[in-house]
Amino acid sequence: MAGHNESEKKSSDAVNDLQTFRAENLQSNMKVIYYSRTFLSIIGGVIAGILGLTGLTGFVFYFLMMTITSVALIAKAKFSIHTYFDSWNRVLLDGFLGGLMSFVLFWTFAYDIVHIF
Repeated sequence: MAGHNESEKKSSDAVNDLQTFRAENLQSNMKVIYYSRTFLSIIGGVIAGILGLTGLTGFVFYFLMMTITSVALIAKAKFSIHTYFDSWNRVLLDGFLGGLMSFVLFWTFAYDIVHIF
C-alpha cells in the first residue's frame, strides 16, 4: 500500500500549499486600492482640466494615470501580489471604471473653471 500513503501525502501537501486569506485583511487591502484609485482619479481629472486636455488625450491621460497607479500599488506590495491579494485582477482592474467617472467629473469641472470663466 505504498502508493496509497504517497497519494495521501501528496494530497496533504497540496492542502498545505494553498494560500488562505483572512477576510478582514483582504477587505482592507481592497479598500486601499479603491481609495487610491479614486483619489488619483480626482487629482488626475483636476490636472487634465488645468492642462486643458480635451477629447481622446484626456482619456489617454486617465489610462496613463491608472497604469502608474497599478505599478505603484504593485511596488507597494513589494511585487508579491499573492501575499496580499487573491489575484492580479484585484490590483490591475478593481476600481477602474468607478475612477473613470470621478476623473471625468473633475476633469470637466477644472476645465470649465480654468478655461471657460
